[in-house]
Amino acid sequence: MSLWSVRIVITRFCNSSSTQVPRFLSSPFLLLRSTSVRNNLLPRFHASISRCCSSVCVDSRRESTHTENSAIDSALDSVVKIFCFSSEPDVAEPWKNSWVGLATGSGFAIFGRRILTNAHVVEDHSYLQVKKHGSPTKYRAIVEAVGDECDLAILAVDNEEFWEDLNPLELGDIPSIGETIFALGYPRGGDTISVTKGITSRVELTNYCQSSTELLTIQIDATVKHGNSGGPVIMGNKVVGVAFQGLPRCENIEYIIPTPVIKHFLSVVEKNGYYIGFDLPDISCQAMENSQIRKNFKMNHGMSGILINEINLVSAAHKVLKKDDVILAIDGVPIGNDEKFVFRGKERVNFNHLVSMKKPGETGLFKVLRDGREHEFKISLNSVQQRLVPVRKFDTNCYVFAGFIFVPLSKPNIENSSGAICDCTLKRRPQKPVHEIIIISQVLWDVINVGYSSFKNLQVKKVNGEEVESMNHLRRLIKKCRTEDLRLDLEKGKVIVLNYKSARKETSLILERHRIPSAMS
Repeated sequence: MSLWSVRIVITRFCNSSSTQVPRFLSSPFLLLRSTSVRNNLLPRFHASISRCCSSVCVDSRRESTHTENSAIDSALDSVVKIFCFSSEPDVAEPWKNSWVGLATGSGFAIFGRRILTNAHVVEDHSYLQVKKHGSPTKYRAIVEAVGDECDLAILAVDNEEFWEDLNPLELGDIPSIGETIFALGYPRGGDTISVTKGITSRVELTNYCQSSTELLTIQIDATVKHGNSGGPVIMGNKVVGVAFQGLPRCENIEYIIPTPVIKHFLSVVEKNGYYIGFDLPDISCQAMENSQIRKNFKMNHGMSGILINEINLVSAAHKVLKKDDVILAIDGVPIGNDEKFVFRGKERVNFNHLVSMKKPGETGLFKVLRDGREHEFKISLNSVQQRLVPVRKFDTNCYVFAGFIFVPLSKPNIENSSGAICDCTLKRRPQKPVHEIIIISQVLWDVINVGYSSFKNLQVKKVNGEEVESMNHLRRLIKKCRTEDLRLDLEKGKVIVLNYKSARKETSLILERHRIPSAMS
């Protein structure tokens, strides 16, 4: 298990010194420089100005540094180190464990006597412990909620002693570009808490590595190491984000989860008692920056929007929106031809942010151009669906037949395939209420499957001519085979043909040979 650590640091230029000094220098005193002042007085005048400026700068810096240090000292006691003992299942052979070990991360106290951290910090956990700053004692923790899409998790510690003098940190707002922030956590390279400093570089939607979901992020210029993941990033005395990932092989490009995403996650868990998911648009759109395409779709001068290419068949939007509709605005916010909207000042982010921040039960008002006429539709965006390809497995669901190990495709399978399976499938949504992609994760060699060993990581499309919809459906199709031969149609046009009776007989022998307790799990 690999822990992402985010480095979060920010250098904020002292506002007090940068504003007071220019104001002082533009005061009437400066006008004297253009008046008739005796030469012997000028050196003393300039020296006086220099001493005043220096005094103002030093005092301002001291005051700013004192405020920053006070906020950091207050936050240190709220940050904890997390010890995660993990047992990671083998992707190809799910009844086995491929890795067992210890990894560490960071977290911090929030309201309700809870600890907030990253989902990947506690992934595949079998046992969790947390330790406070300055304490030698480790306390047992349990996971209360996990949001893989936003890479966040909530931990609980049932121990009164642990919560003594552990104050929750308050969530703040998104910092402006260039503002100073501090990252707190327990990166590798030492056992004690670490504090680093940096600035906010940009705010935009970024792909979250844990889930391949695009959500709002803040880029910072901090240098953060593995172990910082889950730690708070503060500005003043408030949290502005959670460290979670960085850009490999690039210096000073790190990312934190901003407070709007954190608050959305916490509010959904608080309301429902568990994590539901972020509502992402079940539509595929394209930009309309080309003037000819705007003319073709009858967009007037001054209109801007995005063209709908596809709509998920099982989404609420499919009942209202149509292919070739042009989305002009969402909830009154105009969408630009570049698929972005004005987020703050001159900052622009992708329109998906407007939808992803909706809470369960909310609707969105879509202004649409259809055949040259404008329409407004209220669409329920509370259609959070299971992913076609889940982020991780919560069980060892597999089926063994004739030495072929069939599993539902998940993100770990893609990562383990060394590029054989395209990660583009992570963004696909189910086209049916019950829909899974079933692949052959492994081929256990036997005389019955000679010649098919290279068919690993291929999707099973059909069984005896019938399309496969899920794992249970695959099992039923194989079990009900009444023909001499069993035919499996795979992707890339590959075909497997087995003598059904011989395959059933060999399956029992293969299970015994490989010490597999059951053909189904």
